[in-house]
Amino acid sequence: MQQGAAQQLHAAEAVAEPEGSHEGPKLVEGFGKGLARDIKTRAPSYLSDFTDGLNIKTLSATFFLFFACLAPAVAFGGLMGVTTAGQIGTIEMIAATAGCGVVYSLTAGQPLTIIGSTGPVLAFTAVLYKTAVRLGLPFLPLYAWVGLWTSALLALASLFSLSNMVLYFTRFTDEIFGGLISVIFIYEALRDLSGLYVNPAVPLATALLSSAVAATTFGTATALRGLRTSPYLVKGARDVLADFAPTIGVVAGAAAAAAAAARHGAAGALQTLAVPAAFTTTAGRPWRVPLLDLPPWARAAALVPALMSTVLLFMDQNITVRLVNAREHKLKKGFGLHLDMAAIAALVAGCSVLGLPWLVAATVRSLAHVRALARYERRDDGGGEAIAAMTETRVSGLAIHAAIGAAILFLRPALARIPLAVLMGLFLYLGAGGLQGNQMAARVALLFTDPAQRPRVPWVTDVKVAKTHLFTGVQLAALSAMVAVKSSPAGVLFPVIIALLAPLRIALERCGLFSKQEMDVLDAE
Repeated sequence: MQQGAAQQLHAAEAVAEPEGSHEGPKLVEGFGKGLARDIKTRAPSYLSDFTDGLNIKTLSATFFLFFACLAPAVAFGGLMGVTTAGQIGTIEMIAATAGCGVVYSLTAGQPLTIIGSTGPVLAFTAVLYKTAVRLGLPFLPLYAWVGLWTSALLALASLFSLSNMVLYFTRFTDEIFGGLISVIFIYEALRDLSGLYVNPAVPLATALLSSAVAATTFGTATALRGLRTSPYLVKGARDVLADFAPTIGVVAGAAAAAAAAARHGAAGALQTLAVPAAFTTTAGRPWRVPLLDLPPWARAAALVPALMSTVLLFMDQNITVRLVNAREHKLKKGFGLHLDMAAIAALVAGCSVLGLPWLVAATVRSLAHVRALARYERRDDGGGEAIAAMTETRVSGLAIHAAIGAAILFLRPALARIPLAVLMGLFLYLGAGGLQGNQMAARVALLFTDPAQRPRVPWVTDVKVAKTHLFTGVQLAALSAMVAVKSSPAGVLFPVIIALLAPLRIALERCGLFSKQEMDVLDAE
């Protein structure tokens, strides 16, 4: 049994072995068996999930993730408003982010996971809207019935422990998926910034100022985070500055934008966060969706698209939770894959009835949350910092989403003054941070490293470098294929590609491209 997965299984009181062993985990267990085990695992630490979070580490994580969760909610909400002709928009997305985030933080088996909207969910919703228009069906009732079917299927997956399939995945899959999401964040930020230079309606000075503000946010946050392993200041001061680095970066970027606006007036004004003027549905509709407005045949037929949305949410959720539960995060309290899925199933049902977007575990935000709550130490090999311990708490997730709800209710004018360039800088920070600790990224860097300066790590010293490069090339090819699918009209098939990564990893060894010994090193947990 692999050491990393063994720790995960022990923490969760699982009963099977992970990928890479000859006896894999049972993909299906008896009714409610896995869910009951998860509840039994997590219940003893429920009170400490709150008491352990009463510290400055939780406070710094809350400030950071408040912006890191609000910005994507506004962005995805705006895009969803366009793709659904305003039937689901920004206010619905923010309401779902706040409400579902609070509920999930209180009920999930792994509260370090942050839920939010994702690109594949947005793509699926757009396809569903076009289908409703083409068939002459009311969109929101169709959306609600698809969501209710999806919720039922996810509930069955929880009750029969289908999330055990995540134990078949290894670092090979984790690195590709995590790298993809990080690259998307970086790409989106750079695309928005570069787009200002080719937009004839945007003066060159505004484009340059936006880039400077984004760079200020990113640079300040990155520099302060690097203080943790520097020789400057005392350790306590270094740790506090590193913990609050993203928040200080946001403040620095906003201050730079405000200074430019004060000095240059309208010429220094930047585009700001698009916050709704009032807390009401985008289209002015009632919050509750009229379920009976959909013909009976369509209610039953909604099961067909629900099969795809179930795969989509199931894969997004489980891959992200697996990344959060990674051995290097030093988790001690255990987790609950099936309890997580039960929470998602319930939230999908509630969101469907209210016409709110479906939320699922968000990779970059979840890993940023984990890193923000970690305590670090220097690596013995001199390779920077490593996680020494983790603050496992529900307080930060609860506070982040409660603050988002309070802000959208009472602080809309203040939020509307935050420059978008600041958030682009934060997106860059999130994306770059997601690549830290990703061994695939380190092996990509190895392609350009002087042989005399290569790190003394097992995938350099214990395996031929040519084989290491080949392994990296396979991962990059898989990542490129995922990007191509995600960006195509077939984007809703994205989770299916993720599911194929585990068989691909097995095929690499069985076809003789890599020996078992090489795989044990290159794909070690």
